[in-house]
Amino acid sequence: MTTRPLPDFPWDSLAEVKARAQAHPGGIVDLSVGTPVDPVPAGIRDALASVSEIPGYPATHGTPALRTTAVGSLGRRYGVEGLEPDAVLPTIGSKEAVAWLPRLLGLGQGDTVVIPELAYPTYEVGALLAGADVIRADGLTQLGPQRPAMIWLNSPSNPTGKVLGVEHLRKVVEWARERDVIVASDECYLSLGWDAEPVSVLHPSVHGGRLDGLLAVHSLSKSANLASYRAGFIAGDPKLVKQLLELRKHAGMIVPRPVQEAMVAGLTDDEAVAAQRERYLRRRLVLRKALQDNGFEISHSEAGLYLWSTRGEPALDTVAWLAERGILVAPGTFYGPAGGNHVRVALTATDERIDAAAERLNS
Repeated sequence: MTTRPLPDFPWDSLAEVKARAQAHPGGIVDLSVGTPVDPVPAGIRDALASVSEIPGYPATHGTPALRTTAVGSLGRRYGVEGLEPDAVLPTIGSKEAVAWLPRLLGLGQGDTVVIPELAYPTYEVGALLAGADVIRADGLTQLGPQRPAMIWLNSPSNPTGKVLGVEHLRKVVEWARERDVIVASDECYLSLGWDAEPVSVLHPSVHGGRLDGLLAVHSLSKSANLASYRAGFIAGDPKLVKQLLELRKHAGMIVPRPVQEAMVAGLTDDEAVAAQRERYLRRRLVLRKALQDNGFEISHSEAGLYLWSTRGEPALDTVAWLAERGILVAPGTFYGPAGGNHVRVALTATDERIDAAAERLNS
């Protein structure tokens, strides 16, 4: 298998415009990457430290407590049913899971991976690492007679914040099962529904009582501010999870034991998740109003951590316009050709920086 050339890392192209934003007298308001800025909850930090003396190798499959807690959290928070602890596999954050999933599932030359028309860049990278082809499509009719090996779903979407309804999800699952196609659902923003209620592909209203062919990717980076911990997991079809587990054992792809303990705390503490959600809601309301009051149109953005915004001009022109005001955002072109006139505006800045951005837009 020959790995196909990878695209340039998109964020590197923002260096010049970032320098322009940093030169603003009030400093930069960085709304580009979407990295958490709020403190890690104390209970999670305590859990991390509580097992720091353990010297041995951690289990690739994670502790039984972690897997059981993950099942309980998915059921309690999102109504997931029919999932057993053995069908949960911790990952070193969600990005590596996305990047390596096609290859670990055995995809390669001659296989096709379907990704959304506007998509997190790592979906494409993962397919290319496996040597597979990529098709961008948001509907099954776009695929015609083709039978891909794998379909990526992302609801709520990064970057658009679009939420896929139960009927849409169910149709994709039924179509995929008829053709023996794996459905992988990136659900990292599932806890952040604003104008719509996101649904997991592991919800019984979607899977109809069967988990075969389904994998859901989850992360604690946004819900519990654990981006620095690299804490995520995959759950779903027990056979597929077992396949991934065996390969990850060989490759040494193991979540550190203290991080596993921290994940248990993060998946247990619903109050902390709710408090973080309220922080993002407040920031969303401030930014949304400021953008709309100053000529921006907000598209989709029913959920998630971003406002998918446009001024009806090329994305890079909008990025430059905002940089002159000390605000850095991501051009929609990072996520696919269909993003040419949009920018992604993240909610991941402190209240003070969000208020500063609103003030600059309104001045």
